[in-house]
Amino acid sequence: MDSAPSGRTLRAVLFDLDGTLLDTAPDMVAALNALRTEQGLDPVPFARARPHVSHGALALVRLGFPEVADHEPLRLRYLELYSERLAVQTRPFDGVPELLAALEQSGTAWGVVTNKPAWLTMPLMETVDLTRRAAVIVSGDTVSERKPHPLPLLHAAQALDLPARECLYVGDAERDVQAAVAAGMPVLVALFGYIGAQETPQRWPADGWISAPLETLDWLARQGA
Repeated sequence: MDSAPSGRTLRAVLFDLDGTLLDTAPDMVAALNALRTEQGLDPVPFARARPHVSHGALALVRLGFPEVADHEPLRLRYLELYSERLAVQTRPFDGVPELLAALEQSGTAWGVVTNKPAWLTMPLMETVDLTRRAAVIVSGDTVSERKPHPLPLLHAAQALDLPARECLYVGDAERDVQAAVAAGMPVLVALFGYIGAQETPQRWPADGWISAPLETLDWLARQGA
């Protein structure tokens, strides 16, 4: 279902990274369980941890170590472990390669806006051979604010020399929708991403909801893009 008006001009598509463009959960959860093993604990079931991946390292560490008061040392160790296995099982979601190829063929620029720090984002993008194809990559430390603040999205639009209203953002977290709305950028919710059972994404103030990456093209077509 779409709530956006048709006839808009959309010249770029920006994606969240974890849970939208790339299925990073297998490697991120594996790093969490490696950390738990170091601490003498049993693994967290993948299905339980998966919805937390889009919320970053701290959320995963809090899930894995709820009884710990100071999570910072564990978070730093988690990042070390994760950096050693960035793309062992990580792959683009099914349909993403075809989606990116279609955007490129149509002359529509695409890029990434993520809260993941650049020291992880850039080698990950390079490993999956997407760095040179992306028109812009904004990491969690590229600018002074992170999503849900609109600045990262506004920075990406500026880098593309486009107004925010001519860029579409696609993400799987409420913070993605909040950032896009604040930036004046249309936004789609990636329902195939890391959304917990307790969340209500249909209530987020998005312009549309997609169940698979290629549905982005259908939505763009309905907008006359």
